[in-house]
Amino acid sequence: MWDVRPGRLGLFVLVGGMSQRRRWFVVAVVLFIGALAAAALVQSTRGHGTHRPVPPQGVLGPVLLVPGYGGGTAGVERLAERIRATGRPATVVGLPGDGTGDLRAQAEVLNGFVDAALAAGAPSVDIIGQSAGGVVARLWVQEFDGAHKARRVITLGSPHHGTQLALAGSVFAPDACPVACQQLTLGSRFLADLRTPVQNPPMWLALWTTQDQTVTPPASGGLEGGLSLPVQSICPDLRVAHSALPTNPVVTRMVLAAIGPGPLVRPAAELC
Repeated sequence: MWDVRPGRLGLFVLVGGMSQRRRWFVVAVVLFIGALAAAALVQSTRGHGTHRPVPPQGVLGPVLLVPGYGGGTAGVERLAERIRATGRPATVVGLPGDGTGDLRAQAEVLNGFVDAALAAGAPSVDIIGQSAGGVVARLWVQEFDGAHKARRVITLGSPHHGTQLALAGSVFAPDACPVACQQLTLGSRFLADLRTPVQNPPMWLALWTTQDQTVTPPASGGLEGGLSLPVQSICPDLRVAHSALPTNPVVTRMVLAAIGPGPLVRPAAELC
């Protein structure tokens, strides 16, 4: 009836010669350490599916689109329609509240959509994040083991390094700058905690426009560790504002090429 598995017998012998009080103390310490180890294991595996293989690049799954700050879906819905027209499932993620709350909560919602797709048999997902939605996708990859769930992540005009607009709001109109706004200010602790450069997998493409007046400076849309470029570096004459990135026909062609079965490469000038 004694448990004599390796490691257990030595403990039994050790406490056998102690007084009852010391035996209870040793047992309590062992149980406490065991509880800490179990808690650490749970925490380290939170949101992680490390038993899953890295998604193959040539096998396509559904596409999830994450709206930007404020949660408006009109632009990403149009992009989703274009993706569906190619025969791939595409779903716009509904963000909690009005999309201005904690970006961590938004990442948890995204994870629910991802896990539902994987549970339904999807081999992986592709994520497209518009504006702040790209930052949500980045946080999701970091905190929810996106390397084993997402094949590719595309961000469109995302303030990866913050935006002066949010900084101005937090300084001059703090009551009008909710949590997400504060998290997207230049130099915020939230952005500092994001892993930079991003790790591959998944494969990353960050597209942004030099004419952005919402994410300022526009180069904040660049992302270290991924394929990152302004759309004007491919199409110099292209004029596209921040909010038009998901609906612009040229940008749409770039996105469709980027989520295709081939390798992720720099968009071709023929797409202009």
